[in-house]
Formats: sequence, structure tokens, C-alpha cells
Amino acid sequence: MTQQIWFITGSQHLYGPETLKQVAANAETISRALNADASIPVEIVFKPIVTTPDEIRVACTAASGDTNCIGLITWMHTFSPAKMWINGLSNLTKPICHLHTQFNRDIPWDTIDMDFMNLNQSAHGGREYGHILTRMRIQRKVVVGHWEDPAVRTQLADWSAVALGWHEMQHLKVVRFGDNMRFVSVTDGDKVEAERVFGMSVNTHGVGDLVAVINEASDAQIDALCEVYAEEYELAKGAARHDSLREAARIEIGLRRFLEEGGYGAYTNTFEDLHGMEQLPGLPTQRLMAEGYGFGAEGDWKHAALVRVLKVMSQGKSGGTSFMEDYTYHFDPAGARCLGSHMLEICPSIAASKPRCEIHELGIGGKADPVRLVFNGAEGQAINASLVDLGNRFRFLVNEVESVAIEQDMPKLPVARVLWDAKPDLQTAAEAWIQAGGAHHTAFSFDVSANQIEMLSEMAGVECVFIDEKTEMRAFKQELRLGEMYHGIRGL
Repeated sequence: MTQQIWFITGSQHLYGPETLKQVAANAETISRALNADASIPVEIVFKPIVTTPDEIRVACTAASGDTNCIGLITWMHTFSPAKMWINGLSNLTKPICHLHTQFNRDIPWDTIDMDFMNLNQSAHGGREYGHILTRMRIQRKVVVGHWEDPAVRTQLADWSAVALGWHEMQHLKVVRFGDNMRFVSVTDGDKVEAERVFGMSVNTHGVGDLVAVINEASDAQIDALCEVYAEEYELAKGAARHDSLREAARIEIGLRRFLEEGGYGAYTNTFEDLHGMEQLPGLPTQRLMAEGYGFGAEGDWKHAALVRVLKVMSQGKSGGTSFMEDYTYHFDPAGARCLGSHMLEICPSIAASKPRCEIHELGIGGKADPVRLVFNGAEGQAINASLVDLGNRFRFLVNEVESVAIEQDMPKLPVARVLWDAKPDLQTAAEAWIQAGGAHHTAFSFDVSANQIEMLSEMAGVECVFIDEKTEMRAFKQELRLGEMYHGIRGL
């Protein structure tokens, strides 16, 4: 399946056939140029210009019904009376990016006349179109600037990646092996409402269903996968001969098969429910995440889904995205920092160097010693994103962070880890996160921006709250209060 974004241009018959021919030619030129831009991760498809209410309705209805179409880029080359758009927009179910551009970059000062003005009316044609979208309360992305400008292309690429993520979220299947970790609140939630709002389905299989598939892995398959481990990772002394490594391979073979056959893009498990399994799947989960699967520990289906969506949004990028947990703090007066990690399941896509494959006692769960990849995270700007269920609505919560080098050795900590400076500072960021009801689990990404999470939240019609360099607690708490009022009214 080729996922597409349709390029639809609005005009009207007032200007005559010659002008409309030029409108169509210009629109096709822009569409072809955007499609040729390697930074835009989907196919941009030119569609015939629309000039009447019926043409607009047909185009919007076709887009909504086309399984390949994941969104529209709309451009008003001339004035396109907005009442023509009402019926079509009412039937549209795909996200919109309003490209507010014009074909020419500069005003041709010496030759400009009324023919030129009639043809190039984006400046006020886009305002007319924008008005009806606002009046109809339709969320959209607005990109302003010349279509050849690299900054405009970047915005279009970012929005296109989010459209991919939203499409994935609407069709995502999440499987939970076992239930939620007992007595934990934030990792649970309303799966029925999540399917209504986001489209994703979240369902449970007993761990025994997975174990039956794991046990079908052959010795030959296990031998081959252990050879892959030896090639791709630095094996700790004795690990290559350890029965635990072979058991990890057996789990990975079965888990991968279960996910592929069920069409699942994300999954959860919990150390409290591993009946029939020899060990908690650390290495298998790390490897599956690196391939693009979403994962959430302790039954956390919301962050399993979010990790998968962010993986899809960051296709073609190399920074990495992982399931994450705020684990412990470093309250140094010279600069407080957070150490992020988890028992086992941190994706090697965010590793600073070649991971080391090690076997250690877990100390929790009562199972055999599990295999895991151990590494320090890379450095750079990143985000921690959380999706939480507040009872009456969902909320995206984003903290911008900077991952920094880990200067000290931690020889007794046998897990992958990342150290970061939270913006604006750890004390403010942690207080704001707690005030906003954020989860202790997150999706951590070097590739996805806070702006893209905002776009995703707007496509879903869900609240989004940011913690960044500008965060000040008094204003932040007021923002939460206003959000409670606004989203409460919307939900009536």
C-alpha cells in the first residue's frame, strides 16, 4: 500500500478558462516538486483543481474513502468562496494542512497588472478558506511561506510524518499479554474510549497463548538467531554459551511470530504475569522495538501505542525512539538531572555505541536470569512524551530535554540508561509533570519534536500540554485550569 497525501487546489469560474488552466498548471508544478522532495516521507498526489461545491464535495468524499489517502494539502491559488467548501469539509475525515503560499515568490514590480492580481490571490483566498475552517471548528496545520523555501518544506515534511503516525494510530492493534500491573493507576485506562478517540484497538491474550507459540521455535531457528546476536552485539564473557541466551532467542522467535500473524504493531507484558515463560523478554523486546514495534511495560498499552506511533513518524531518521521511564534523580546543585531507564526494555536505537549483551539476575518477577542489552544513551535534544487518561479525556504531555553524556561508570547497573537535563530545569519540569498528571512511563525520542506531538494531538482532537524552556509554574497551573474548563465544555 502506497500512502498518499492529496494536493487539492481551490479556485472558482469567475476568472475564465485561461486563468483556470494556469491555476491547474501551477498547482501541478508545486505538487510534483513536493513529491520529488526526499524529506517528505509520503507520496504527494496532484488532484484536479476544485471550483464548485460539487467538485469540492466529491474530492473530500473520495479522500475520506480512499485507504491510501492519509491527508490533504490544500491551497487556495485564487479566491475560492468558502461557502463552497462547507459540504465537502463536513464529509472529510482526513487531516488537513493548509499551505498558504503563492506560485511566484516575488512581486513582478515592472509588469504587475490586474491579470496577474486575479491569478495570484492566495493572500486573501487563503484567509477566506481559513475562516470557514475556523468557523467549522476544524483543526488543521497552517504553513505560510513560499513553496520552494526550505523552511516551508521542513514544516510540510514534519506534518506529513505526523499524518503517517495518525494513520497508524487509527489502525493500530495493540496486544496485551496479561493484564495491568496490580494496583497501578496511570498505566491503565479506558480502552473503549481510546478506540473511539484514536482508532487503536487494545485487546488481551493470556500469556499461555504466547508461550504455546514460543515453545514451537526449533533448535535450528534458535542457533541462527544466537549467531545474529554474536554478530550484532558485544557478548559478555560466557553469554554465548549460556542457556539464558538461547531462551531469549526462543522467546524472540515466538513473540515475533505472534505479532506478525496477529497484525499487531505494539504489545505489553508485565513481570507479574509470566506464567510458562522462563524469563522476562528483555533482549527480544529491545530488538523488536529497534525494528519499529511499540512496547509498554507492566501492561502500559497507552505508551506501547505511543512508542509505535512515534516510530512511524520518525521513519528515515536515525536518532531513535524508545519506551522510557524516569527512574532516579541526580540533585546536584550545579545541575540536577534525571536518569532514565527501565528494568530491561530500552530500545537500542538510542544507544551511543554498540550495545553489550549481558545476563544478570533481575531481582523481581521470580524468573530465570534474563538477557538484556546494556548501553548508555546518545547525546542530543529529545522529548519525553506521555499519553494519560484523566477520566473525562486524554492528555498528551511533552517535556523537552537534552540528553547528556554519562561521565561516571555504573558497573553494577546492568541496564540501558539515558541521562538528561529536563527543561527548563529538573525541579520545575518534575513539578509541572506531576501537576499535569503525567505518567512515569514515556516515549522518548530524538527524532520527533514537541511541535509534531502538538500536530498529532490536534488531529486526534486531544489536549496537549508542554513543559519547556518557557515553563513557569504559576502560568502552567493556570493553563491546566483553563484546559480543564475548555475540554470540559467540549465534552458536553
